[in-house]
Amino acid sequence: MKRILLFIVAIILHINSYSQIPQGYYDSTIGKSGYELKTELYKIISKNHKPLSYNALWTAFERTDMLKDSIIWDMYSYPPIKGYINPYTYKYPTDEERKKIKPRNEEGQCYNREHSFPKSWFGGEQKPMYTDLFHIYPTDKKVNSVRENYPYGNYDIKKPLLYTSQNGSKLGYCRNADSLGDIIVFEPIDEYKGDFARTYFYMATRYQDKIAGWKNNSIYSSQVLAGNNSTVYQTWYIKLLLEWHKLDPVSSKEINRNNAVYLKQLNRNPFIDSTNFVERIWKSKNK
Repeated sequence: MKRILLFIVAIILHINSYSQIPQGYYDSTIGKSGYELKTELYKIISKNHKPLSYNALWTAFERTDMLKDSIIWDMYSYPPIKGYINPYTYKYPTDEERKKIKPRNEEGQCYNREHSFPKSWFGGEQKPMYTDLFHIYPTDKKVNSVRENYPYGNYDIKKPLLYTSQNGSKLGYCRNADSLGDIIVFEPIDEYKGDFARTYFYMATRYQDKIAGWKNNSIYSSQVLAGNNSTVYQTWYIKLLLEWHKLDPVSSKEINRNNAVYLKQLNRNPFIDSTNFVERIWKSKNK
């Protein structure tokens, strides 16, 4: 009986989360696919986007990235590797980087603001990308610095592993037969791969008026971006994002975060609201 009640509660919460999408928000996308659909979504999510200040991100995390009891949900360190006790958790706002004095260069000291789509890829402190909550997450400072500006990707187990965070996220070498040879990539754990894939689909859509010019901003952006505003990413990377999107379906964490960010920025990540958008855009482009 208890299991049935929990299941019913979960269904209600799921429905309530989706009910926060404004009525008619995506009506103009009906019947569209491919680049036409992506352009329509760009118009929808850019129209009322309210850029935040960089400092306001600290406060926003209280609403967008809370696990429980003022604990920050850090996707680079939580949950810990199976079989290990979590060696640390971050309290909001006590453990913000700005509240710590010269923390040691190791995990568990403080959290900071991670641009999952690295800021060097879009030219640095350029708004609204620089403060867009849909790709900025609170993460362990040490792991953030290890990830640096490297692309996300699947590391090659046959090659040397450069770093493993306490939840199993890894920095290592990736070989992509498509074009690139060996590159360094950061691989989050499976539980969050879909989160980051849908983040990247959002970035490709929200900034399709700018992103074609970002390819040569850094050596790492040139490994991922295609230099256009339609497919946006190189073929190997689209395949990776689609793989991660399928591997890790939308979670209640993403739904709740999408709704919380909407209240701050007045726009949404459509690929969380409807995973069908991913198929209608990139699968048709990637055949």
